[in-house]
Amino acid sequence: MIAGVARELRAEAERTNERRVLVLAGDRDRGTDAAYDAIVSLGVDDEAVSLVSTREGFRFEEHRPRSADELLGRTREAVVLDCHGQFVPNALGRAVGAVDGGGLLILLTPLLDDWPGVRDRFDDSLAVPPYGLGDVTGRFRERLVSTLRTHPGIAVVALGDDPAGDALERDGLTAEKGDERGGGDERGGEGEPDDADDRDAPSPPPGAAFPAAAYGACLTDDQARAVRAFEALADPGSAVVVESNRGRGKSSAAGIAAGALALGGADVLVTAPAFRNAAEVFARARELIESETDWERDGIDRDGDADDRDLRTPAGGWVRFLPPAAAAAAAGEADAAVVDEAAALPVRLLEGFLDAPAVAFCTTVHGYEGAGRGFAVRFRERLLDSRFAVRDVRLDEPIRYARNDPVEAWASRALLLDARPAVDDAVADASVDDATYRALDPEELRADETLLGEAFGLLVTAHYRTEPNDLARLLDAPNLVARALVAEGRVVAVALLAREGGLDAATRRGMYEGERVRGNMVPDVLTSQLRDEAAAEPRGLRTVRIATHHALRDAGFGSRLLGEVHDEFGGDAGDGAAAGPVDYFSVGYGATPRLLRFWDRAGYRTAHLSTNRNDASGEHSAIMLRPETAAGRDLLARHAVAFRDRERDGLSDAHRDVDPDVIRGALGACSASVPVDLTETEWRSVVGASVGPGMYDSAPGAFRDLALAALVEGTDLDDRAERLLVRKVLQGRPWEEVADDLGFASTSACMRALGDAYTPLVERYGTDFALAERERFTGE
Repeated sequence: MIAGVARELRAEAERTNERRVLVLAGDRDRGTDAAYDAIVSLGVDDEAVSLVSTREGFRFEEHRPRSADELLGRTREAVVLDCHGQFVPNALGRAVGAVDGGGLLILLTPLLDDWPGVRDRFDDSLAVPPYGLGDVTGRFRERLVSTLRTHPGIAVVALGDDPAGDALERDGLTAEKGDERGGGDERGGEGEPDDADDRDAPSPPPGAAFPAAAYGACLTDDQARAVRAFEALADPGSAVVVESNRGRGKSSAAGIAAGALALGGADVLVTAPAFRNAAEVFARARELIESETDWERDGIDRDGDADDRDLRTPAGGWVRFLPPAAAAAAAGEADAAVVDEAAALPVRLLEGFLDAPAVAFCTTVHGYEGAGRGFAVRFRERLLDSRFAVRDVRLDEPIRYARNDPVEAWASRALLLDARPAVDDAVADASVDDATYRALDPEELRADETLLGEAFGLLVTAHYRTEPNDLARLLDAPNLVARALVAEGRVVAVALLAREGGLDAATRRGMYEGERVRGNMVPDVLTSQLRDEAAAEPRGLRTVRIATHHALRDAGFGSRLLGEVHDEFGGDAGDGAAAGPVDYFSVGYGATPRLLRFWDRAGYRTAHLSTNRNDASGEHSAIMLRPETAAGRDLLARHAVAFRDRERDGLSDAHRDVDPDVIRGALGACSASVPVDLTETEWRSVVGASVGPGMYDSAPGAFRDLALAALVEGTDLDDRAERLLVRKVLQGRPWEEVADDLGFASTSACMRALGDAYTPLVERYGTDFALAERERFTGE
């Protein structure tokens, strides 16, 4: 029976150039056997099938649920996703995205009625101490099951103990059901295919620089527009950003353009998270190069060009692949660089491609590719501030499957892949004073799709690491709470908060001795890295995400929301809050000057700045605390002093290259005072450098102590003078480099400016001896 269901689904999928889903619900072993039988009955080549499972030993290409991002950029005829053992929401999104038009996604699940109550290894990751597995709910799976049972294009088979006991709950066929799909008439008639291959190839635009064959290889006008935009890569200083949902042909367009550039003699460097993610780029580049090359005439041995990662052309052009780190390092040597699946790469790595003469970034705007939305949220601002003239192209028309593919619509709904905040016009007149503060109860979110979509949409658009796993955490994790501001019935600001700390002595001891404790990010850093065994005893509330509607930025909504959270959960005021009040609030984030100012104004104080950059954000991560009780104040006092002392030495070591404005912000938000205790000899050097003939090099430690004190306690110096204190005195950079970085006309001018910066510091911190020494030179 299952083989017959699979054949009917596949036949309809191929006829309509859409995809279908087959759910095999029940025993895991029976489901695995049934999936094999279904694939065999379809006649699909094993090489075109991928299986995502915690089990091993299958004849298909295998992936683990936690590493399903290996499917990024892939095209498969069938994907089997084993949801037993460890159901990872991210893996579902990536499995769906890999299935080609006419293909089948097979889900192996527990019986659907039972699935929300099943707990597996993913749920165990949500059971953050002091909570246990029994505290994790099944709302995410409950919602997912509802979509499987109601959405078009999904067949459900309840497996019995043997094939005779199998029961077909839904056949998943959509023929004569166009009204369910919202747009069946657009296909030109009921049941007719919307086959991309039947479309007329776009014509070359007037004045096109690429050969006509490049445009003849395009399947949609969207794709042709992208190829035309890629022509700009022949000119140094050009950048192209191509954005699309999955299946719109952005990788193919990049490959066509790379081939065309190479035919003109350009060296085109291509990268992606792995070569398999860029396989489509090279396939399209090879097709174009071969179609435009007379191998015999040009005397080129085709066998010598057999490396799929290294394509040569008669004009001396080259399309070559390098892994991301190597490609970033070599970007300046190529004529143009193409970065595919850019959202899957860390921001810090993406910055390396700004050294290329010309560069293109191809990225997916929905579907949560890779680690998140680092490209869209963080890196895009840096690109726009760079020397490049940036051209944007958006691809909307599907290529790999039909425009009305029901599986795309199902995945978008089930995983909120297209979640968006309320439209701008609906919130444009919102006032921060009139907004209502409210809790976002997980059960209410599960039942209210509009509320859930607007809240989660804010998190998606405002943060670079929001993904389907976070949707499951929002609905099911016992340590998380969500709060929002609502105006005119719309969510205009949202905060996702995590309870941390309050751990028993045995857990704290284990953490101190190297055990990893899930979820307790701030206590873990303070305990395991900063060696404070008592840090996990106070109870904290960490802001995991906070987002304001983009139409209402800088209007006070974020500050108002944080203030409400502080009032609800802080100290004695939080007695009525679920699980009681907290001893401190905390936040950990990729530090930028703007964010440091925001959290400083909200009353948070710096406790730590990581020595390494975060892979996803490309920033050094800051941890800040806002104490509410005596226990919280004690915790901050210990770590503020430790941070102050670490930075005195660390700024010339691990933090030597950190943005001086980040250092200024982090030190300015440190609550520990800085003792200044200089010897008379040191004061002579400082005073002499500020108002006399002295030299900075005669007592660098004294200058460092004064600079640290001034930046922690605040100065009246201008921004450039403070940056000078950071770059030269605290980070110990060479005079020539500092003068160039800060825009001084010469190193001597930079030196004079440093002396001037210390004049008010002598006045502020100087002893009677120091002031008397100053009077020798100034007469004051």
